[in-house]
Amino acid sequence: MIRGLTFDIRRYSVHDGPGIRTTVFLKGCPLNCVWCHNPEGIHPEPQPMRTFHKLDGKETICHVTVGKWLTASEVFHEIEKDLIFFEESGGGVTFSGGEPLMQGEFLLEMLVRCRNANIHTAVDTSGHGDPELFREVSKKANMLLFDIKTTNNHAHIKYTGVDNTLIMQNLYSLTRSDISVIIRIPVIPGFNDNHEEMEAIRDALLPLQKNIRRIDLLPYHRLGRKKYEALGLSQPKVFKPDLNDHQMSELKNIFRLTRNS
Repeated sequence: MIRGLTFDIRRYSVHDGPGIRTTVFLKGCPLNCVWCHNPEGIHPEPQPMRTFHKLDGKETICHVTVGKWLTASEVFHEIEKDLIFFEESGGGVTFSGGEPLMQGEFLLEMLVRCRNANIHTAVDTSGHGDPELFREVSKKANMLLFDIKTTNNHAHIKYTGVDNTLIMQNLYSLTRSDISVIIRIPVIPGFNDNHEEMEAIRDALLPLQKNIRRIDLLPYHRLGRKKYEALGLSQPKVFKPDLNDHQMSELKNIFRLTRNS
């Protein structure tokens, strides 16, 4: 019986692919990005976490376990509840994390079940995973949401904890497939929020133009910082200053100009 370790199943998502989607968050990630806002998704096992609740002005601390083992049938049963929303909006299911490639057997099983039920599937990935598994996932999923942080390997190791060679290798393997890809770039102040970094990412993506459906630049935010305390972890670095709308627009234009040329 195939089981997966989940830490959330979120309904009515409109930011994880086309249409209204159900996002299944799988626990475990080989990266440890300094700006991560889902730290509860990094550790590949269930872990204790404190939650804080206020009632009548009093704060109560509850102790919970983050991470629940579910069978493929149990997860699919939850997905089926939202079929009407998928059908009316052109939505589907997104498998996110953490890094879903860390639970390859479970992920492939879910992709097959969804495909057999004509449910659109997307996989939100850092691209850091076994190349053979990555190829299988790209064959069975309808779409990938592929995160790119930087093309600079030294900076990638410093800020995510892993080399980006495997990530770029898997990314370029998509040129041999027809899968649709949404590129996601977290824009982090002092890390990649400059024209040089964005131009390097743009140039690295040129071989994938036939696959890329769009490129999303995601502004840095501090949401999720309380989770670190709740997990007993040190608070991550705060990146400053925040980018304003004009600066974000200028960075986006780097990619727009490329596609229009």
